Amino acid sequence: MNTTITKKAPILLSKKGMKELRKSIHQLEHDRSMAIKGLREIDRSLGHDARLERIERLARLESIETELHEKHQLLSNAQLLPSRRARMKVAIGSVVDLIDQQGQLFRYTLVDTVEANPSDGRISVISPLGQSLIGKTAQDSVEWRAGVRQNKLQLVRIN
Repeated sequence: MNTTITKKAPILLSKKGMKELRKSIHQLEHDRSMAIKGLREIDRSLGHDARLERIERLARLESIETELHEKHQLLSNAQLLPSRRARMKVAIGSVVDLIDQQGQLFRYTLVDTVEANPSDGRISVISPLGQSLIGKTAQDSVEWRAGVRQNKLQLVRIN
């Protein structure tokens, strides 16, 4: 029998993403302890309604346990983005300033998919815009498609 252990590729997170992940784990651990406490209180009751509520709480506890396990797995594979890297080309972790044709400035941080939140200025490196930014240098034009619409921005600065 030949067993091969494969190591998952690390997930690169910003400091903010790592902090949010740890905060989420802490909240889930708190929710789990409160759910267990609630189950213990229900176990003291013998009524039919209490048994139905116990079933609901067990389902909630199972959901919390599953999400907590997934977050711990994610954290075990997570690494902070390298703090020193070439800032000449866009890469994961880069903060980019872009200008559209009307002169409006946009600032985005390129992150892994698990950390992406466009409304917070964090876009995935596998999004259409993220893919078109990778490897670009300052003053390059960036073009990508969103459905039938063609978008174009000017890359002004890479931080």
